Amino acid sequence: MRKKTARLILAASEHCADLLYATRLHVPDEFIWLEYGGRSVAVLGPLEIDRARRTARVGRCLDSSKLEKAFVKQHARKPLLAELALELLRGRGVRQVRVPPDFKTADADFLRCAGMEVVVDDPFFPERECKSTEEIRWITRGQRQAEAGLQRGLEVLRGTRIDRSGHLIWGGARLTSEKLRGEIDAAVVRAGGLPAHTIVAGGRQACDPHEQGSGPLKAHQSIILDIFPRDQASGYFGDLTRTVVRGRAPEALGKLRATVLAAQKMVLRAMKPGADGAALHRQVTDYFTAQGYPTRRERGRWVGFFHGTGHSLGLEIHESPRFAAGKFKPGQVMTVEPGLYYPGIGGVRIEDLVYISGKGCRNLTRAPDVWEL
Repeated sequence: MRKKTARLILAASEHCADLLYATRLHVPDEFIWLEYGGRSVAVLGPLEIDRARRTARVGRCLDSSKLEKAFVKQHARKPLLAELALELLRGRGVRQVRVPPDFKTADADFLRCAGMEVVVDDPFFPERECKSTEEIRWITRGQRQAEAGLQRGLEVLRGTRIDRSGHLIWGGARLTSEKLRGEIDAAVVRAGGLPAHTIVAGGRQACDPHEQGSGPLKAHQSIILDIFPRDQASGYFGDLTRTVVRGRAPEALGKLRATVLAAQKMVLRAMKPGADGAALHRQVTDYFTAQGYPTRRERGRWVGFFHGTGHSLGLEIHESPRFAAGKFKPGQVMTVEPGLYYPGIGGVRIEDLVYISGKGCRNLTRAPDVWEL
């Protein structure tokens, strides 16, 4: 006899991309989502149930307080969320549940101890890989929010003066990464986005790709501005990086930047359905090496090009598939962000966001190509 199977998520949609995808409902507390026989059910508390019934992409919304009341009457205590889920599953005769990869181990153990077979599906929603027209619109909105932050950052940098020590002076004081990040993030919020960990890294700090940046910024050095906000309304991300210099870039840094820009344009021209991401990544690495920029370890740290050419994004800033995971498909959204990092010269990364269309790719980024300010 074939087992009756259901799909189950126990999480807060604010932190679980699969649950937000399933419901399109932002909820900070954990709730139950269940799909059985092609129909979806969400179980939420009184604070969320009315809003969920109006807006959630769910077949049916149940009030958890009613289920909890019945449980308390039978067991004389409040139930765990997994216990309520078990009651729902048993009531439908379900013996197997399929859950996402980030399903809590404690909840999975509880269900297994209760006789339920638990199977992890990775990915849980394979369709998240290729975005719908609506999702592209939300991602593009996130990219516009990133661009609003970049515009403010450029305004501030252009408004600085350079003192005798080479520091940037803004508002009568030295401009720091923290101050510039605050200006960028404020602009993102005004545009409707949620910034987090925006990168403003100058000088030697720009040679560490995920260094957030701190302290005074100086002229004639590269400053990496990497802005990746989440659209407040939809939860979808944008992602944008520009590397700029306030003042004049040294010749070696200018050559580094020209090489990165050429590599990015090479990838953008090649991106289309069927193109192999791994092959493109190797092409970029080989090009950099041929231009005199090999990737290697020097004095205990990596230099050159030591991260991916890009990554997918959507409801997560990094999500499946990886850039180099295989051949591109229509509907995928990828960043294209080659970079080179040499402490003696500086760090440069340039990042645009593209949508793989039916015939090629469409750049969702409108931010200008900026360098010396």
